[in-house]
Amino acid sequence: MNKFLMAALGGTVAGVVATTQFVGPLLAQESAQKASVYEQLDLFGDIFERIRAQYVEEVDEADLIEAAINGMLTSLDPHSSYLAPDDAADMRVQTRGEFGGLGIEVTQEDGFVKVVSPIDGTPADEAGIESGDFITHVDGESVLGLNLDEAVDKMRGPVGSEIVITVVREGEEEPFDVSIIRDTIKLTAVRTRLEGNTVVLRVTTFNDQTFPNLSEGLAERVEEAGGIDKVNGFVLDLRNNPGGLLTQAIKVSDAFLDKGEIVSTRGRNPADGERYNATEGDLTGGKPMVVLINGGSASASEIVAGALQDHRRAIVVGTKSFGKGSVQTVMPVRGDGAMRLTTARYYTPSGRSIQALGVSPDIVVEQPRPRPDGEEDETATNAFSRSEADLRGRLDNDSLTEEEIRQIEEDRAKAEASAALRLEDYQLAYAIDILKGLSVLEKDQQQ
Repeated sequence: MNKFLMAALGGTVAGVVATTQFVGPLLAQESAQKASVYEQLDLFGDIFERIRAQYVEEVDEADLIEAAINGMLTSLDPHSSYLAPDDAADMRVQTRGEFGGLGIEVTQEDGFVKVVSPIDGTPADEAGIESGDFITHVDGESVLGLNLDEAVDKMRGPVGSEIVITVVREGEEEPFDVSIIRDTIKLTAVRTRLEGNTVVLRVTTFNDQTFPNLSEGLAERVEEAGGIDKVNGFVLDLRNNPGGLLTQAIKVSDAFLDKGEIVSTRGRNPADGERYNATEGDLTGGKPMVVLINGGSASASEIVAGALQDHRRAIVVGTKSFGKGSVQTVMPVRGDGAMRLTTARYYTPSGRSIQALGVSPDIVVEQPRPRPDGEEDETATNAFSRSEADLRGRLDNDSLTEEEIRQIEEDRAKAEASAALRLEDYQLAYAIDILKGLSVLEKDQQQ
């Protein structure tokens, strides 16, 4: 017993000795780190004074400090930045759904401005700007070497003024210029319509209007269809949606889920993590769903797609999403400016991060590029094809009533309309076809 006690005491003493030996160096190291930080701040002050006194031209001191702050933030990641008072005001307006500009969401890659996605119905969208385009010049001036905020400032200007941007696009051999007229961008966060018996919910952004627009539009289309029993399913179109407010992504996901986790966020301190769960109530009544995504679907769009995919609530169709799996917090700072700082990563219900990986669709469907003008579609139906019904003297069908024949012809007309949609939007037509197939299976199982 004494031996065990001595061993225990020996361990304690050794622990005390070890602690005594390490506390000194640790305190010295911490003190050295603080001294190093103060030295660096002194260095910053020295350089600031040299620039102010000796630069070839007189400089604005406030601009110098603002540039230093922004440089510090942008060195962290592409999404952290300083917002000057005017920019902070613009951002607050943008989250309410109306702002001035071209209508594109951009990031920075390899020193150039990369288009995350054009916003539906905006000047950039109408000019043919595509997700993945690189903007190399603005009005003939290179954006290489500028930070993202500086490049965006070059694209701003009075409503009605013209801007010429130079675009590099995958698949195009040479850069080309695109002329765009700046306009006031009024976002309609959600557009809804009926395609046959399918309700299509097109979500273009996640701002304060998104969930109210979605719930109202969904109810209107269900009523237009003649009730929920007449609807075979829903398509949630998140293509080229650059994201927006986390709170709205949670509300939109919750609209289609009855329970379970929607998303979790984890910061540097594990205690600061948050989990967001769905509440009871599915606006679609549990009807089948397809979610459409592509390379322009980012951030909040990926939260929604990932949640519905992980819960097996929807089939995700399209191409891999953008892969922005981080959360930015906008913090007011003195002088009416703001700081946009990446404070957390977010994770889908299964615990996966989509950062730099994106959401992978369950069914990969590429959107065919438009055919050059005048090029014929070899798969187009031959206008001179004939069937038995076209033959003179044919026999009539004696197994069906006139009402049954009329119903068959109506169903065929709907199918042909759906097929015609493939020429306009192949991915959407594919999603609607999936819902039609699921609807048929559901009816067979109920019989």
